[in-house]
Amino acid sequence: MITLKGELIYLRALEPEDLEFVYRIENDESIWEVSNTQTPYSRFLIRQYLENAHQDIYEAKQLRLAICKNNTFEAIGLIDLFDFDPQNKRAGVGILIHHPLERNSGVGTESLRLLIQYAFSQLNLHQLYANISLQNEPSLKLFANFGFQKIGVKKDWNYRNGVFFDEALFQLINTNA
Repeated sequence: MITLKGELIYLRALEPEDLEFVYRIENDESIWEVSNTQTPYSRFLIRQYLENAHQDIYEAKQLRLAICKNNTFEAIGLIDLFDFDPQNKRAGVGILIHHPLERNSGVGTESLRLLIQYAFSQLNLHQLYANISLQNEPSLKLFANFGFQKIGVKKDWNYRNGVFFDEALFQLINTNA
């Protein structure tokens, strides 16, 4: 049986109470590069998004979960399955631990482990993929620790502050599917 609860954290569906947290994340320019965002979002748009968060992954083609420390309700990060493709049994993965003090504490590792288990066991996916900037050392290490393989590099893929950066495509194949 898959559970979305680990030793340090649990993953839960987004709730209307997450409005301010999601608003802060979506409007934090320092992380736009990892979310492929280039414009701010209004509270109105985020409220609409949260109102539609009840759609299941088959309808929305995305699943965004809040990362919460055990025994709390407050979100400290988000983890996503996106570009969900049930016919080809694959999805993309994204993760963000918002507060820098929460990073490198095992929270991201446990969140990714829980999401991989869920994707392979509950959704019957054959593969997961992640797009990671080659400058994002913590994410490169995190995904490599779970067996994600670098299968290619997209040269000059992202443009920030007048400079182009490469992005790698990582893939994890579920050999049990």
